[in-house]
Amino acid sequence: MSLEARERSFAHELAYGVTRLRARLDHLIGDHVPRGLDSVDPRLLELLRLGGYQLLYMDGVPAYAAVSETVSQVRDVVGDRPAGFANAVLRKVHTSGDGLDRFPDESADVVPFLTTWGSHPEWLVRRWLSRWSIPDVRRLIDADNRRPSIYLVPLALTPAAAVARLADAGVEAVEVGSATGCVRLEGGSAVSTALNVIPDAVIQDPAANLVSRYADVPTGTMVADFCAAPGGKILALAGRPSKILATDRSESRIRMVRDNARRTGRPIALAVADALHPAVVRADVVLLDVPCSGTGTLSRHPDARWRLRSEAIDEMADLQARMLEAAAEVVAPGGLLVYSTCTLEHEENEDRVEAFLGARPDFAVEPTGVTREYLDASGYLVVTPQSTGFDGAFAARMRKAP
Repeated sequence: MSLEARERSFAHELAYGVTRLRARLDHLIGDHVPRGLDSVDPRLLELLRLGGYQLLYMDGVPAYAAVSETVSQVRDVVGDRPAGFANAVLRKVHTSGDGLDRFPDESADVVPFLTTWGSHPEWLVRRWLSRWSIPDVRRLIDADNRRPSIYLVPLALTPAAAVARLADAGVEAVEVGSATGCVRLEGGSAVSTALNVIPDAVIQDPAANLVSRYADVPTGTMVADFCAAPGGKILALAGRPSKILATDRSESRIRMVRDNARRTGRPIALAVADALHPAVVRADVVLLDVPCSGTGTLSRHPDARWRLRSEAIDEMADLQARMLEAAAEVVAPGGLLVYSTCTLEHEENEDRVEAFLGARPDFAVEPTGVTREYLDASGYLVVTPQSTGFDGAFAARMRKAP
């Protein structure tokens, strides 16, 4: 069954919003369940979350409609008796609201506040608090709980020219600036419409495009991207290298690269291959955007915060170390290896690169001035949601000895 655009937008907002704010909603609902949420049928709890989100965060939905529709769904899915319970709970949720007084006192103990109001797992909150100040972590959590903006990277136009062309077609957009090369689509502009107006463009967060800019690939080089899908980073480079090979272990994901390359008219060779077993023996530049915990992209992937396990970070770091070693063997003498992630965790970023450099003295960090404002003291690219409003990203540009 296909949905009208308005219905699709409503369903998207409801599903993503409930997932982002799941712990906040559970706290607010739990206040009105004397036996605790563990006593509630999981199907009923999910419907209460959906109803609660509409009541508290979707202004276009009248309260009576949110309650009556949710109660009707509970009656159909769970039964008549739970329907009465749902009606009572939702009315109390609506009356009580979601003011800060409904949550644990932030000044007394910030962790319960950030896990309930902030709707993040406790282990992740504690991990971030061990690194950053309370205000920084709160800004990070605020960023994770916002609806992410949609950004377009014009590949052949300046951002100003792209904004002007989009405006001529009735698509509202603004330049992002900050050395990103991106424009932000405004006012609910449709992605498909924007790409029809400027087909030589990709949809990509500024953090990801900053990685491509930081890579600063020399012209006339042979470039291999070992984790290429969906292709935005490698397409942003097209036109500078003489040859590009994009690989990914997933056939369906490499088709995404193919489709984007065809739409933008960029010539790219494609192969299905695991980065641990590269499909090429030598390249001037190797891009390695490794699988990671993705803690820099929790606004776009809100379910990840609930699926991710703390031990997965070390597991990812082990895989990344093996991928780095495999990629290093492909880099030609004097060539470049660009390692990147979309995580905020040290084990997958700085620690991983430092361990690699300690074992491979033939590589050294060589940053460029293209993205100077995002470089740390070691020359790594570091983009955080709390400081930029973009996704999180990390990259290390390393030169191999001749």
